[in-house]
Amino acid sequence: MANKFTFYNTLDRKVEEFHSREEGKVGIYTCGPTVYHFAHIGNIRTYIMQDVLIKALEYAGYDVKRVMNITDVGHLSSDADTGEDKMVAGAKREHKTVMEIAKFYTDAFFKDFDAVGNKRPDVVEPATNCIPEFIHMVEVLLEKDYAYVAGGNVYFDTSKLDDYYVFSSSVEKEALEVGVRDDVEEDVNKKNKTDFVLWFTKSKFEDQALKWESPWGVGYPGWHIECSCISMKHLGEYIDIHCGGVDNIFPHHTNEIAQSEAYLGHKWCNYWFHSNHLNDQSGKMSKSKGAILTVSVLQEKGYDPLVYRFFCLQSHYRKPLVFSWENLDNTVTAYNKLVKRVSELKAEGAVDEAVKAEYEGKFLDAVSNDLNTSMAITVLYDALKADTNDATKLALVESFDKVLSLDLIGHAKALADAGSSVDAELEAYINDAIARRAEAKKAKDFATADAIRDELLAKGVEIKDTREGVVWHLV
Repeated sequence: MANKFTFYNTLDRKVEEFHSREEGKVGIYTCGPTVYHFAHIGNIRTYIMQDVLIKALEYAGYDVKRVMNITDVGHLSSDADTGEDKMVAGAKREHKTVMEIAKFYTDAFFKDFDAVGNKRPDVVEPATNCIPEFIHMVEVLLEKDYAYVAGGNVYFDTSKLDDYYVFSSSVEKEALEVGVRDDVEEDVNKKNKTDFVLWFTKSKFEDQALKWESPWGVGYPGWHIECSCISMKHLGEYIDIHCGGVDNIFPHHTNEIAQSEAYLGHKWCNYWFHSNHLNDQSGKMSKSKGAILTVSVLQEKGYDPLVYRFFCLQSHYRKPLVFSWENLDNTVTAYNKLVKRVSELKAEGAVDEAVKAEYEGKFLDAVSNDLNTSMAITVLYDALKADTNDATKLALVESFDKVLSLDLIGHAKALADAGSSVDAELEAYINDAIARRAEAKKAKDFATADAIRDELLAKGVEIKDTREGVVWHLV
């Protein structure tokens, strides 16, 4: 039997105890990437926190099945059914076909997704695989009078719902009514401002690269319908938890609920889990700002992707997280010290099962309490300081890493194997960096001197200025 587990349910706007529909089993759907460009580290933060949720549920005793879509058609540059299809825009930008773009960026996404310690979903389904399912849902919604055809396109009629703004308070509803996408071109085919497209035809885009035959003409599906159909295809008429970023709440997830429950005739999903934004000093990270900071770019700069995961885990998933290179460098130092501490443990003696159970209970309490990952990391540090033998501590590190996925033991083994010895190439690099730093300090260029110190730290080398000169050691 699974343990008690709580998290913030966006639908009810409160932290509440989770109860799956089927005892011990959880069906989770997570919105996947629109594969027209690289996923930036803010996107990856969302997937890290979803991964932790899934692993924490498994740690609590649940059997989890996770389904994720790949959006390779239908997502326009505005969430309000206006602008250009993001996939077509990506293809034009790079002079490739839409499918070439989709393949390239799907592969790039999973490279970064894997690098930060995430477990792949049980099912990954591209939207282009499910055109018959989309058409069937649209047909049913038309039959039930929840949809209408106008200007060649098929729209969902939000006026047919008792409560369209299911995620919002009364105050927020009024604000949304006034401000729903006033900044975009109005679609004159819509009966209501909040109606959304279920199926586009050539009346919308003459040059759409991907299109299919349908009862309403040659065209392609709207963005929102794919998640509803893909989840039902693989998880059935009910899902336990739906995940995404806070920017998906409106209109994407709002529209998913509208069409799904109109189609099914009953409540579709009981729990909604949303992660907050990653910000830099200038605000929310976004693909429209120009250069995209990805996990692969972090690697090219010498950062271990698991350090970025550690950085994310030290904050709560519902809080905005501010990224800076200084913050990441501080995390490098903390991570390397943690690895070094684990590397010093000796696998000798028997595991003290009572102590192990005590700390596993504390860890489970942390992750089961609205996914309090920072407290879970505190429990890890407490376990390493506990009055028990190394074998027990190693067993606890291994146990906690089922959720944290920081590969602490793997990194610790690598560090232990390397020992205190340093190969000639690394030693030459360290000595050169120290010499460059000395020249910078002599020229009173302290910014460069600090940058060189950070550069060394990122590679696991800590330097200290002493009376005898600069000394260094691996951290």
